[in-house]
Amino acid sequence: MNGKYVKRGAYIAVALLVLLLFGWALQEKPILVETAKITRGDLIVTVEEDGKTRVKEVYKVSAPIAGRVDRSLLDVGDQVIHGKTVVATINPLTTPFMNARTKAEAQANVGTAQAAIALAQAQLASAKAEHKLAASELTRAQRLNRTKTISDAQLERVEIDVTLKAAKVQSAQAQIAQRQSDLQSAKARLIEPQLALDPERSEELAVRMISPINGVVLTLAVESEQTINSGDLLVELGDPSDIEVVVDLLSTKAVKIKKGAKANLVDWGGNTLQATVRRIDPAGFTKVSSLGIEEQRVNAILDLNAPAPQLGHGFHLRAAIETWHGQNVLRIPMTALFREGNDWATFKIVGGTAQLQLLTIGAFNQDIAEVTSGLTQNDTVIQFPGDTVSHGTAVVAE
Repeated sequence: MNGKYVKRGAYIAVALLVLLLFGWALQEKPILVETAKITRGDLIVTVEEDGKTRVKEVYKVSAPIAGRVDRSLLDVGDQVIHGKTVVATINPLTTPFMNARTKAEAQANVGTAQAAIALAQAQLASAKAEHKLAASELTRAQRLNRTKTISDAQLERVEIDVTLKAAKVQSAQAQIAQRQSDLQSAKARLIEPQLALDPERSEELAVRMISPINGVVLTLAVESEQTINSGDLLVELGDPSDIEVVVDLLSTKAVKIKKGAKANLVDWGGNTLQATVRRIDPAGFTKVSSLGIEEQRVNAILDLNAPAPQLGHGFHLRAAIETWHGQNVLRIPMTALFREGNDWATFKIVGGTAQLQLLTIGAFNQDIAEVTSGLTQNDTVIQFPGDTVSHGTAVVAE
């Protein structure tokens, strides 16, 4: 009888064990998730854009006259001294070569000028003869006037005639001088290029451009000997120890930045540098992006907080400019947020299960967001929630 009960008890125990195993097999297994705590601390929102360095005061030395500039004795990076260093030497232009037609015309102009001189000399001889005759008539008229043979009016007319004849002589002499100048000008047009400039006077006639500052050569616009026009750029000078940073921003981002805002400079090849916004340019400009879209851009000018000798003119870097700084704010990682309709949401872990939690966020950057409602400090949320996580899902932290 007892054996019967023992056997029945064993069957019941086995059945219960099978039921337990079956229930355990059907039970939902917790999903392994990555979690994060809701904490309080500082939150900084920045605008990040590429920028470049530039010397604050760039001096562009241009040619004051047209001429032929000598090959530069300077290289980019060479030191220049205010009032001493010669940055460029400009020599006078030589005359161009003449073709046969031009040369024949110039020779004909010389002949014309010589003939004009001969004509003027003949006119001078005629004028002198007329003046001599008028002077003789004046002498006779004066003698006759003393004996009252002619009136004072007749004597006056003779005196005026002498004056006119003297002026005619002077005019003829001036004509000769003018024709002689024309002859010299015509002969000058026949000067060959190699004879146009006296080598002994080349040093005297050269114009030397002297450095206006103490600094270095930034760029050489003209390096080899060549002909230049008035106003052509020769060289750019500057002091690389006095640099600023120019950041090209979208105008919609630039309006959020204030004068004096802090900035971090990275990706230039060294440690992070600190800078301060000195100004936002008042005028924007249109720039076509790499996608072919026209954008309105504005330059922000930054000053380095400490010297950076490694940086020079035109160096690339990336600037993160502060637009908002919150202290002791409730923070949540951006990796824990997702959209639930028009609201922000996250999964909060409560009692080992994921609970869908709607919340309101304020300022945010690419890593952290400010929580204004919906969560409290030390709440645990799930980061990178996938499709396997939903409201009520059993979870376990990694």
